Amino acid sequence: MTSHEVDYRIYGADIQVLEVELDPQETVIAEAGAMVFMEDGIQFETKMGDGSNPASGFLGKLVQMGSRAITGESLFMTHFTHRGYGKAKVGFSAPYPGTIMPINLAEFPQGLIVQKDGFLAAALGTRIAMHFNQRLGAGFFGGEGFIMQRLTGDGLAFIHAGGTVIERHLHNETLRVDTGCVVAYENGIDFDIQRAGGLRSMVFGGEGLFLATLRGTGRVWIQSMPVKKLIQALMPHGGNANKEGGLLSSFLE
Repeated sequence: MTSHEVDYRIYGADIQVLEVELDPQETVIAEAGAMVFMEDGIQFETKMGDGSNPASGFLGKLVQMGSRAITGESLFMTHFTHRGYGKAKVGFSAPYPGTIMPINLAEFPQGLIVQKDGFLAAALGTRIAMHFNQRLGAGFFGGEGFIMQRLTGDGLAFIHAGGTVIERHLHNETLRVDTGCVVAYENGIDFDIQRAGGLRSMVFGGEGLFLATLRGTGRVWIQSMPVKKLIQALMPHGGNANKEGGLLSSFLE
């Protein structure tokens, strides 16, 4: 299925909003709950699957729902279609602060491998499937587990990452990255996990026990603040920390 051609604009720096402009009968698909606003003429419908293969039938949709459940995503996706005249816009936001990356999937004939919570929205016709990491070490220690998402198509897809995103183009090179900081990479890049140096470095280095190793030729995207790191950074300032501080203050008074 040929993807719909959509126009877009991204607002903001830290907590961004994606605005997609649709012509009549154009459709954009998005994660459930991502919509911020939509103009008159746009109608939305919650469906099973991404709609990339209308002929797949009910069984095919069930298989895709199962795939999304395994990756930890919502079982359903929302389809936004412009049913009116002229142009109309619909806006989306990601669930946590970071960067929205527009990706032209036509540049990646073999698909793009994305962290399991990285997909935000895409033009109708984009196929979203599971990607199994065959490496045992990557599955246990890779931060994202065995299962990631594989996006294929010939249109625009929008990926969300935490913090700032750096794009690197490897030329038969090796890049070592914190396991949770890998956002996406081209299909064909070898993804594995290795020990982070010697025993002393692993225990006292503060960089974790393992690092992700990316090898080959192609593009790689890295995020500065994955959501797991963000949660860990905020935990000392949460409710439990306030209770502990209050208890300590009562002893000191």
